[in-house]
Amino acid sequence: MSESTTARSVSIPAGENRMEGDLVIPAGAQGLVLFAHGSGSGRFSPRNRRVAAVLQDASLATLLLDLLTEAEERLDSVTSQLRFDIPFLANRLLAATEWAASDAATRHLPLGYFGASTGAAAALIAAARRPERVTAVVSRGGRPDLAAHDLENVRAPTLLIVGSLDEAVVAMNQDALRRLRTEKRLEIVAGATHLFEEPGKLDVVAALARDWFIEHFTRATSSGSIRGQEDMPRRAAGAG
Repeated sequence: MSESTTARSVSIPAGENRMEGDLVIPAGAQGLVLFAHGSGSGRFSPRNRRVAAVLQDASLATLLLDLLTEAEERLDSVTSQLRFDIPFLANRLLAATEWAASDAATRHLPLGYFGASTGAAAALIAAARRPERVTAVVSRGGRPDLAAHDLENVRAPTLLIVGSLDEAVVAMNQDALRRLRTEKRLEIVAGATHLFEEPGKLDVVAALARDWFIEHFTRATSSGSIRGQEDMPRRAAGAG
């Protein structure tokens, strides 16, 4: 980590509870990306931390956080109840969004969401409910179908990334692409499965996310949000 990068642990209020997170802000940060993890995961997810490192190298601030408290994690490990309670997770992400909008170190930054698996559904719901705050969304192997009717209300430019071998999720994302009414793109990473564990595939995800956030954070900073329609699925360059 560069000497000009600041990193600190944060504790974010969520009703009567608190979420623990890791905030990294490079010098001259162009925006802030909040990570919404998938089922049974958290801020120590090696996949999300690897993506976060790529974003940080590109002067993007990142906030990886546990959407569940330790007590909730223990309960969920037995019942699996909370990890699929998408509105509950979306509300936690919204609490983190409000915190970022008030914290002196982050309140001036455009904000985006990086959601994985079920966390992508929570990110899409949160984006739909805070259109004035959320500048861009990236979904990795996401379940946008779980965003239900909120999907049509998303206004933030949204990038859907899915592995070509994750066939059921590819179909879900293709359907979501049709339903989204904002600037949108679907990138299908050839030869990748749900977790992008194959050599080089997660690097493709990180590069796609980096470029998407930089493009839309730059727009928000320089000339405001410009929304259009781009809905043709594409094969990620260099992903073969």
